[in-house]
Amino acid sequence: MTTRVAIVTGGSRGIGAAAALQLAEDGLDVVLSYAGNAAAAEKTAQGIRDKGRRALAVKADGSTTEGNRVVIAAALSEFGRIDVLICNAGMYPYGPINEMTIEDIDRVLNLNLRAVMVETMEATRHMKEGGRLIYMGSAFGERAPFPGISLYAATKAALIGFAQGVARDMGQRGITANVIQPGPVDTDLNPADGSGADLIRSFTATQSYGKTTDIARAVSFLASPAAGYITGTTLTVDGGLCA
Repeated sequence: MTTRVAIVTGGSRGIGAAAALQLAEDGLDVVLSYAGNAAAAEKTAQGIRDKGRRALAVKADGSTTEGNRVVIAAALSEFGRIDVLICNAGMYPYGPINEMTIEDIDRVLNLNLRAVMVETMEATRHMKEGGRLIYMGSAFGERAPFPGISLYAATKAALIGFAQGVARDMGQRGITANVIQPGPVDTDLNPADGSGADLIRSFTATQSYGKTTDIARAVSFLASPAAGYITGTTLTVDGGLCA
């Protein structure tokens, strides 16, 4: 059986790294992209190899069209196929909308939304039946429980509509498109012991942060053959933040 190949953008750390390692555990070879932390990317890549799978770390600017295309091209050059695309790279701008700048808007749209569109466009030209498109959204795409997240919430909400449209475009080719919506997850960028963690935790039903492995297991399911009849929808893993 030919080994399936996954791309995980922003795969050097946090949720992306956990997803990449889980997919390797599931038997996939993995291409992961990173913006600048080569050491973290190589550590994740080595973790994939330690599980007996092949890994490729690709440095790319995910906010640019060329950067997105570089990752897709590298996967095809190294492995000759793309079966799963995890669009995980993103940024979290914070602040009241009246204090944002046009540059802030451009940056978040380019990385959180436009990159997903470009990567999907490029990857689906090569995907076969059984392909999986998984977009990393946010519970904040459904609910904005506190001020300062308007730009971020807008991009994550947009992923839902995009996935629904892509599901229609790709459905008859046997390719699914779905959004995972994490709630607060303990990472180095959003630590469970950070300054705003108690406030964020208070909005969840469980009064807790999730783990990166919670999201990785959701990725594993949606990337698997078991999820072949699930498309154009969201899987929310948020400890009840949206409840």
